[in-house]
Amino acid sequence: MEEDGEGKIKPRQGRLEAFGMRVGEFLGNTTQVAQRTLRWFTVSEERVAEILAAVREELPTTEALLIGKPQAGKSSIVRGLTGVSAEIVGQGFRPHTQNTQRYAYPSEELPLLIFTDTVGLGDINQNTEGLIDELLGDLAQETKRARVLILTVKINDFATDTLRQIGERLRKQYPMVPCVLAVTCLHEVYPGALVEHPPYPPDLPEVERVLTAIQGDFAGLCDRTVLLDFTLEEDGFTPVFYGLEALRDTLADLLPEAEAKAIYQLLDEGAGEQLGTLYRDVGRRYILAFSVMAATVAAVPLPFATMPVLTTLQVSLVGVLGQLYGQTLTPSQAGGVVSAIAGGFLAQAIGRELIKFIPGLGSVVAASWAAAYTWALGEGACVYFGDLMGGKKPDPQKIQGVMREAFDAAKQRFN
Repeated sequence: MEEDGEGKIKPRQGRLEAFGMRVGEFLGNTTQVAQRTLRWFTVSEERVAEILAAVREELPTTEALLIGKPQAGKSSIVRGLTGVSAEIVGQGFRPHTQNTQRYAYPSEELPLLIFTDTVGLGDINQNTEGLIDELLGDLAQETKRARVLILTVKINDFATDTLRQIGERLRKQYPMVPCVLAVTCLHEVYPGALVEHPPYPPDLPEVERVLTAIQGDFAGLCDRTVLLDFTLEEDGFTPVFYGLEALRDTLADLLPEAEAKAIYQLLDEGAGEQLGTLYRDVGRRYILAFSVMAATVAAVPLPFATMPVLTTLQVSLVGVLGQLYGQTLTPSQAGGVVSAIAGGFLAQAIGRELIKFIPGLGSVVAASWAAAYTWALGEGACVYFGDLMGGKKPDPQKIQGVMREAFDAAKQRFN
């Protein structure tokens, strides 16, 4: 114990000791700590469903209505904004109405982005009025979600009368919903000698001439126009997602602050670079999304109040990663995986909550720890499921090592 010249405890030291005593009284002995820890990390399936519903209501979710013909680049926009592969995007879309399908990212339970895609637009047998009615029906539903219309046009497609008709009807009834004109597949009008993307935005007469004509067709309808060329790795163009930053900035300008921030965070991994084809690379896109959510819900001033919520998020993350690796898990099974791989990280999770007792540190530190712990858990889950997929018995020491390394790196990232 540190004393001053008169034998008195220094004020700061006294406060720290008093704080330690309060924490000790609160936690009790080691056995009580262990019992409480188990209770904090045990959430019933009914409670999971309740928490998911409550969190879903508060998420900064953006719903993007992608309206355009097949092969106009709509799925590529989904790839660019989520970072997942074309195959996973294709499998992720689910029928929504007769003329639309939906893809929720990172999961149906906890979506940060919801893409509604028009199916068969431009087909001679399609009922355009029926499609418009369905889209208007979606927009008529009351929701806290931010919304944006993305009209998607290939740069060399001039048969856009139907698309304009749909856009006009939607904007006439819902002028407050922002609208972006995405002009795609730019390389299809590049001069023959050009085999790489020029610096963005492209200053090419071939592009400017066609773009001027398209913008004239949609004059007065869209708030912004963005040029995109989202290709596949085998196409040989670099970057794969040409114009992604412009799309991100355009959406951020048009969306509310919380939703704009979420989109920036989702793209923080540099999704404009070449997509990884390995499961681990794809899994990190989901881990990032859930880490962002964990940091959000952890910013609660009452200690331990967020533990069930964070546990539910992490169980949901493990469930999503399990599906990626071909493992379908119930919430209880996913919770079992969390318990199996978390190991010594429980103490760090407790420390994350206790730090809220310390004046002046508060939820910013706690939020960063929550995000880092969620990231580490996701990395450990990828190793776990990867071993199972490869026919191996998961190695606890290997998983713990990956989690420790991921946790240390993520703490720097989320600070």
